[in-house]
Amino acid sequence: MKEERKRKKTLVDAIFPPKYDFHRMLKEQAEETVRGVKALVDWLEEGALIEPGHLMQIEEEADEMRHSMQSILMKAFSTPFDRQDIYSISRQMDYILNSAVSTAREMKAFNVPSEKGILDMAKALLDGTMVVSRAVRMMECDREAAESSIPKARDSEHIIEDTYIESMRVVFDSEDPVRAMQKREIYHHLKDAGRNLSITVDILHRIIVGLS
Repeated sequence: MKEERKRKKTLVDAIFPPKYDFHRMLKEQAEETVRGVKALVDWLEEGALIEPGHLMQIEEEADEMRHSMQSILMKAFSTPFDRQDIYSISRQMDYILNSAVSTAREMKAFNVPSEKGILDMAKALLDGTMVVSRAVRMMECDREAAESSIPKARDSEHIIEDTYIESMRVVFDSEDPVRAMQKREIYHHLKDAGRNLSITVDILHRIIVGLS
């Protein structure tokens, strides 16, 4: 069955050779996502509640990449893997950056300084996006290595979830109600980023398995 799929793919590629390098485009978007989450971590570590302009600029650049790829996706006759998966993984990576920007903007707006739980969640998010970026880069040349990295990315999402629960327990035990709700909003954006990381990993794993 696997050999038959390969023969059909080779035949289709021979008649309708792929015109667009979607693997390269996804790789570049994954790298840009890492760059954006790294900018969030750097912003948090600096500790000053200034406008996160660098992070917002990276998000805009990633949006341009995504919009360009979606436009090309509409024109492409054939794709190296499922068309819907290409769209979905790109969209989920975009959601990760959106949550990163929302985290920083609302921290500044609510005057919520960085604290250990927030930074730990952001660092776990960075670890997870770095694993995704490496897997996207490897899946074309070393699918086994790409697949073996999937559990590491899932570990990052679990760390984010566990940190969220523990941090919210501390916040609601020690903060006044208004401050607690402000902090909850910040933590919830990072939790959303972790959830979108998890969905990204699921789609990536499906792509890798389909390529085998």
